[in-house]
Amino acid sequence: MNQNNANITKRSMTVFAGLFLFAILIVIQLIRIQYIDGNKYRALAQKYTVKEFTIKANRGNIYTAKGNILATSVPKYDIAFDPTAPSTKNFNRYIDGLCVQLSRFTGKPQAQWKRAFVKARQNNRKYIKVAKGIDYSDYQRIKKFPLFKLGMNKGGFIAELHSERSYPLGGVLKRTIGFDRGKGNRAGIEGAYATYLRGKDGMQKKQKIKYGVWKPLSDINDIEPQDGYDVITNIDIDMQDMAHQTLLKQLQKFEADHGSLVIMDVKTGAVKAMVNLGKTQSGRYEELRNYAVYETHEPGSTFKLFSVMALLEDKVADTSDIVDTGKGVYQIYNKRVRDAHHGGMGKLTLKQVLEKSSNVGVVKMVYEHYKDHPEKFVNRLYNFGIHEKVKIDIKGEGQPHIPDPKDDNWSGISLPWMAYGYGVELTDIQILTYYNAIANNGKVMRPYLVQQIKSFDKTIKKFKPEVLNHSLASKETIGKMQDMLKGVVLRGTATNIKNPYVSIAGKTGTAQTEYWKGKGQYIASFVGYFPAEQPKYSMIVVIHKPNPEKGYYGNIVAAPVFKTLAEYIYGKTPRKVELAEARSQTETKTEKIAQKYKTVMPDLHGMPSKSAVYILENMGLKVRLNGSGKVAKQSIPRGIKVKKNQVVELKLI
Repeated sequence: MNQNNANITKRSMTVFAGLFLFAILIVIQLIRIQYIDGNKYRALAQKYTVKEFTIKANRGNIYTAKGNILATSVPKYDIAFDPTAPSTKNFNRYIDGLCVQLSRFTGKPQAQWKRAFVKARQNNRKYIKVAKGIDYSDYQRIKKFPLFKLGMNKGGFIAELHSERSYPLGGVLKRTIGFDRGKGNRAGIEGAYATYLRGKDGMQKKQKIKYGVWKPLSDINDIEPQDGYDVITNIDIDMQDMAHQTLLKQLQKFEADHGSLVIMDVKTGAVKAMVNLGKTQSGRYEELRNYAVYETHEPGSTFKLFSVMALLEDKVADTSDIVDTGKGVYQIYNKRVRDAHHGGMGKLTLKQVLEKSSNVGVVKMVYEHYKDHPEKFVNRLYNFGIHEKVKIDIKGEGQPHIPDPKDDNWSGISLPWMAYGYGVELTDIQILTYYNAIANNGKVMRPYLVQQIKSFDKTIKKFKPEVLNHSLASKETIGKMQDMLKGVVLRGTATNIKNPYVSIAGKTGTAQTEYWKGKGQYIASFVGYFPAEQPKYSMIVVIHKPNPEKGYYGNIVAAPVFKTLAEYIYGKTPRKVELAEARSQTETKTEKIAQKYKTVMPDLHGMPSKSAVYILENMGLKVRLNGSGKVAKQSIPRGIKVKKNQVVELKLI
């Protein structure tokens, strides 16, 4: 019995010793894993980690009213090379051929490429940038280069896809289209409608299988990206193009600093064209800022519309009332108001004061009737609503400024200076909105650029015309203002733009600017509408700081631009007929091609982008444009069978 107990005790001690030793070995192993080989195992864990990758949604396009693309996203590729990936045999066999092709593609010497790659391989560098921002056709070409055609693992070929915003019209409408660079850095249509355009990014989980290589865990995305919606604007491409070219020529002719032009539909407030051109340091004119929307300035004589309208609406004066402008000089305190017409214009009716743009006449009238109660004049201006923004549908609209007698800087000359457009500040779009209201029988329309949001053929949201004020003034006052604005062209300061093709009503403006720096800087403008009897469009042309030696009056510098565009839009000029005939011939040819090709890619080389897009969209294909002008390259060659919704990229030059 004792012997058995001794055996049991001996066995128990053996088991206990074994367990104790095993526990010690586990502790030793844990210490080794944790502290000795910890970095090794952490690297392995990192190597095989799973990560969520964002799949960028395609940004929506921006179109004109007739379907021309103003902004679109095109695929771009960054190409890199991992010189450590190929085997020694493949590297030595193909590296010279690769360098020859890269030299032809980039212009960089073959020897320079080879030195860079050999050195990188020796130093175990796994990423050498080869090309950046190339299009799809060049991507297809470069991936077939020696070594690259072996792929990523065997050839070290790395291609990174991203999209870039492309503007087929180049710099035209650049500031109106704007940009979206993220929160707090947005402008124009791109910025204002970013929520619709950007879409929703998707997500896919991938596992890291080697350095720089991630393998999707499944064939489908965990969250599918949702492409952005398309934005359809009110822009008329023909008006826009003609407006751009006409304003550009006038800025060049008068060596002006900058200028803007806006065309608006009278009944709806839809903006049909918007041009903003400023002179660069090199002397070229480009869309530098959206002057028409953001820039407030003293309007000068175009403000006389509001002064005369206040006199009529308050019934303190009528169009037939007489004012003596004398010899064209009127002194208030130690300041003088002068008429542009030297020697004065004598006695004028209020109607003639506006038509002939007499500074002395309008100042005398306003000062006489409001000097004891200037707040009545200011309140009437506020009642018109011109102290508030017109709320155009893009960001950056300037804040109008109408002085108030309660202001600390109000003085004895504030009222008379306001009467002829000094001391007040408005933007071009704000001035145009109220002239547009005169054409629209007193109804003030909010100017707007975008008419609808679409997803393919489905309308997501439609923007209807919005009335800011149903009655700017009484019908009687509006009728008299319409008559006077016609008279400006028929008998007043703008008789030089009277023409047999289309009747124009409007007002000239010539304002001194930066006069505190000295004489010689002016702002020339003309704002109005046409046809005068049944207004269809309103327009404002403003040109800042023309060379005074070449001209600076509104009727000489700005009004001719208005006349040219009114004639063009109304369809009475030879230029309009020539364009229509050329367009008709092009469209006939385009129609024939569109009818012929249904499932086979046609040859689009040399074709205008508008025609190419029309053909491809009629085939049910999606089009991405790169550049502007005519088709130089097409991503799908002629004669290849295509399917609906297939993407075709066109390179334009």
